[in-house]
Amino acid sequence: MAWHTLIEVSRKAGPSLTAQIQGTLRREITEAVLLPGTRLPSSRQLSEDLGVSRSVVVEAYGQLMAEGYLEATPGSGTRVAARPTAASPPPTLLREDPAPPVRWDLRTGTAGLPSFPQREWLTCYQNAVRAASRRDLGYPSPSGVPELRAELAGYLGRVHGVHTTPEQVVVVSGFAHALGLVCAVLPELGIDALGMEDPCHLRQRQFVRETGLRPHAVPVDGDGIDVAALYRSGLRAVLVTPAHQFPTGAALTAERRESLARWARDVDGWVIEDDYDGDLWLARGVRIPALQRLLPERTLYGGTASKSLAPGLRLGWLAVPRRLLAPLERVRSRRDLGSDVLTQLALAELMRSGLFDRHLRAQRAHLRGRRESLELAVQRFLPGTRILGTAMGLHAYLRLPDHVDEARLVAAALRRSVLVQGGRPFHHRPRPDAPALVLGYSNLPRSAVTEVLRTLGEACAEQPAGRRRSCA
Repeated sequence: MAWHTLIEVSRKAGPSLTAQIQGTLRREITEAVLLPGTRLPSSRQLSEDLGVSRSVVVEAYGQLMAEGYLEATPGSGTRVAARPTAASPPPTLLREDPAPPVRWDLRTGTAGLPSFPQREWLTCYQNAVRAASRRDLGYPSPSGVPELRAELAGYLGRVHGVHTTPEQVVVVSGFAHALGLVCAVLPELGIDALGMEDPCHLRQRQFVRETGLRPHAVPVDGDGIDVAALYRSGLRAVLVTPAHQFPTGAALTAERRESLARWARDVDGWVIEDDYDGDLWLARGVRIPALQRLLPERTLYGGTASKSLAPGLRLGWLAVPRRLLAPLERVRSRRDLGSDVLTQLALAELMRSGLFDRHLRAQRAHLRGRRESLELAVQRFLPGTRILGTAMGLHAYLRLPDHVDEARLVAAALRRSVLVQGGRPFHHRPRPDAPALVLGYSNLPRSAVTEVLRTLGEACAEQPAGRRRSCA
């Protein structure tokens, strides 16, 4: 294999040559392109392939061995390690990455609702099958079956304050599907870049880049996305999670909401609202309406059943401004022939019967209990740590004391069979002084919350002596 086809280095790039090699190999191993046991070229051979000094490769290999990505065996050369070593920080652990065997997996991508309404879903699915006509079972409208679009329009209006009609609701196979469609329409409006919150999900940023748009990081603070920075960016489209920013949990304030709506009008721009866990509002009191309500003519509002029911259903929805409906449907018709009809009809029946509302009430009560237990356990076992943002959804953002070493804490927790994500991988810009944990808690039995937080407290106490007092 000619390794220069996999690893590209540039002396004009910002990172050092060593960092470029490390970054590429780390990514290819994490994404399972380079599988465990794969033999790498010798440092001499790779340096010749890349046209760099051998010391550059030696340093890159050495760092990746220290991190547990590579291992060197006498007589066998350098190979991809079977899994991260227990003595070092693991690679970035996101939803798609395989997990080492652990007792508690607290990653956000694996934290789903603790129960699926199996009996109710089966009843609704059977009703949908019995009622479906031969015409219903033909090729559906790419935008979705009329029954579900009508139910969604009514539900989004009464629960989330979304201003839409059944004709403007498009049924999709999850939010990624919706985002891909929108990213295909934006160039038709003269838009080649998309503003994205910083921090956000790294996979989402990569996904946008692969659609051909240029992702542009816009900072987020405790009040949500920085609209002043958005004005300075020159952008005309932005993707936001205003109700419960991912991953920080920040809610976009009323002032910022007004400013964002003003920005969209001023620049002839568009807002993509990802209300990814909006059905799981846990705070006491009235839920803040969707951002779309302020600016329905310039906001594409997206939601899914992934958090409220199950991601395996692959069902989502997009409320589309009338001006963009025809372009989006045109793009959709070129890409696929719509979503599964019987699943759509079953969801429509679940919503029409009131069973969906009842399921969500039960899930909110369940998650509210987990959240309250988590808050008490954080105070007890991680003093100095704050849970940021609104009480909502399936995860919490734990802001650690400034001097905690985030990577060391994550590695120490893994040695105790607790797999948790640090906050740093979600940030586009360097964030050296804001250590955090992004903790998915919905799958934890209530009796286990105390045990898991006690374990994290013990892992935090492993910090070197100069740092330990920040964790205890």
